[in-house]
Amino acid sequence: MLSLPANWFAVADESEILGRAPNWVLLAENPLQREQERLRMVVWSLVGTVVFITAVASASGWYAAGRVLLPMEAIRAEFAKLSTHHLDRHVPLPRTDNEISRLGRTLNKTLDRLYTAVEQQKRFVADASHELRTPLAALRTELELALAQPATTDWPRTVRDALGDTLRLQHLTTDLLLLARLDAHTHDMRPATREYVDLTGLVREEVARRHPPPDLAVNLHLSNVSAHDPILVRGHRVLLARVLGNLLDNAERHATSTITVRLTHHPDRQQAILEVCDDGPGIPLEHHARVFERFTRLDDARAKDSGGVGLGLALAHHITTLHQGTLHITESSHGAHLTACLPTHTVTPEVPGPPSP
Repeated sequence: MLSLPANWFAVADESEILGRAPNWVLLAENPLQREQERLRMVVWSLVGTVVFITAVASASGWYAAGRVLLPMEAIRAEFAKLSTHHLDRHVPLPRTDNEISRLGRTLNKTLDRLYTAVEQQKRFVADASHELRTPLAALRTELELALAQPATTDWPRTVRDALGDTLRLQHLTTDLLLLARLDAHTHDMRPATREYVDLTGLVREEVARRHPPPDLAVNLHLSNVSAHDPILVRGHRVLLARVLGNLLDNAERHATSTITVRLTHHPDRQQAILEVCDDGPGIPLEHHARVFERFTRLDDARAKDSGGVGLGLALAHHITTLHQGTLHITESSHGAHLTACLPTHTVTPEVPGPPSP
């Protein structure tokens, strides 16, 4: 006898009812409702797990990103508080050495440079306004006194004094404009914009065109200099002439009787040395670095008659630096000894090629 499971059943066709040999038909039934419910539970469990993991991952990522970007927010907030009046402040740096800390250090260095530039500009404006105000006040006083008593005024002397103050103003404004142009257009000093300047001829011309007071003698000495082999310096002729002119102006204000200009060429080192010496009181050692700062005048040179406003040596130092040279004070037992060192160049003459057929 055939044994069937409970959910299996057999159905006989009509041949069994009619008494003939039955032709059995086997029908099988397997209900899927329970499996479908199980599958549905598994799917919902997977969906719930995925949603939960996604939520946890998103929250963890948001929290981690917030922790990582917290130093950035602190840097941003501190940087937003900065202004021209608080450039001495620094942005906070995280303890870890990463990209954010390196960014903060770069910002702090930039702020330091900006603070230094702003302070220099403030000092420059204050000093310039003071130097401009002094000759203007003197000129106004002279003219007011002359107009108050025109009958007793020595007009030729008044005009000479006014002309002197006017020339002082002109020199001062010229120096200020040159300094501003050099500061704002340093890229104009690129090698491509320069020319080869014969330093020997330039020194001779500058010394020859000087008209010092009768009690001063200007002596020129050329050492290791050949008339057929010029000393070539690459730069701007007008600016290089300004360097020697300012050094001579400074020497004339302080010299007693003699000014010595010495030009020496060192071909092996490709260097030219320009020295200007005077027999005046000299420059104290503690002021050797300060005299090259703008509007710096020593106590014994603050008189109006000296004619200096403290820009000549600053301009000379700035121009020499732009020409890749140096300007410094050489120690001397008597008088001031200023030395400018400039790199020289050798220009190879072009050899003409063969004539074209």
